[in-house]
Amino acid sequence: MPTENRPTAANGGSSTVPASPPGFEEAANLRQQARAAGMDPDYWYAVEEVRRVKPGTVVEVVFWKRSIALFRSADGSFHALENRCAHRQLKLTLGKVEGCRLVCAYHGWQYDENGRCVETTHNRFGQSLPNLALKTYPVQVRYGLVWLFPGEPELAQQRRIPDIPELEGPERWACEPLTFTCSAHHSMVIDNVSDFTHAWLHRRYKPFEEGAVLTHHEIVGDDVHLSYDTRVGRGRISGLFVDHERIDTNHMKLCYQYPYQWSNTDDEIKHWLFVLPIDERTTRCFFLFYFKSLKIPLLPLRIPRFAMRAVMKISNRVLIGPLLAQDRVAVEAEQEGYEQHWDARPIEYNPVVQAFQNVTVRKWREYLARAAENGNAAV
Repeated sequence: MPTENRPTAANGGSSTVPASPPGFEEAANLRQQARAAGMDPDYWYAVEEVRRVKPGTVVEVVFWKRSIALFRSADGSFHALENRCAHRQLKLTLGKVEGCRLVCAYHGWQYDENGRCVETTHNRFGQSLPNLALKTYPVQVRYGLVWLFPGEPELAQQRRIPDIPELEGPERWACEPLTFTCSAHHSMVIDNVSDFTHAWLHRRYKPFEEGAVLTHHEIVGDDVHLSYDTRVGRGRISGLFVDHERIDTNHMKLCYQYPYQWSNTDDEIKHWLFVLPIDERTTRCFFLFYFKSLKIPLLPLRIPRFAMRAVMKISNRVLIGPLLAQDRVAVEAEQEGYEQHWDARPIEYNPVVQAFQNVTVRKWREYLARAAENGNAAV
């Protein structure tokens, strides 16, 4: 690891310290461990919006430095293979989809949805097809998102994608996914969305007001449950659409339900966040915000259900999207700051932040031990 001479927080003087943050095993405190931890692959992870992958196309998705080719067959079904051709190791995402096959751009080797090589168009030497199959990943589609299970395939049936009954069935609530890639570690994103001490950052949009009081927090298994007393949805524009007389917007419940995060305000205003850890400084975020109903501004009338989806699209563009952009700028700046000052003494006023980090670190440590026991290389 490269070194440089610079002052340390411990002694205020000049000493030789690593120029970059330590890895998980070398970390000296909880924050350093959390910022180096990956995520347990034995869960379902959202990797893309369905609408962004048209039939007959292939895209690259990355789970913790592992490249995966996600392709959609001509019939609309989704499949996922490790992103390499067995021949010369080119990324298969450089190729194309033909019917239900993924075709390498170099020599035209073709792979079916089970990862088997089913044709090598350039073979003129009378040799039989190589008996090989690339690693495949279980895929599901739910809530407008494509989900992968990057861990042990036999566990995919035991683990479930979170059930969100409000987004299913004929009476489902309107919801439009909002996604973006953030240049920050996944633990910073989780810290941000559940730590209400940063109301100052959002003073323009006021999703919650300053002075939020943490009324409860506890770790239950792999989940961190917490509650705040705070005034929710009081923005100059957003507040006009929330029926504060009917809905109790002074209290919010949240949970880091590893590896997911959600919030609930009076069973009327809810959201889920699904993070896709790409590497130590890159995270893809998939937000689902959904409301049971919204009111017509200045009138005691609810917006009709048929119009809610259009309202949600507009809301994502002019309210929720800009709000999350503020969070994105903040956590990306935090990432840069951490990389420069990773040895600074950790200071946290909100106890839930350490609770999140404890769960993140413990789950990663458990996965590393499990992988070592099974003789597998950790991803």
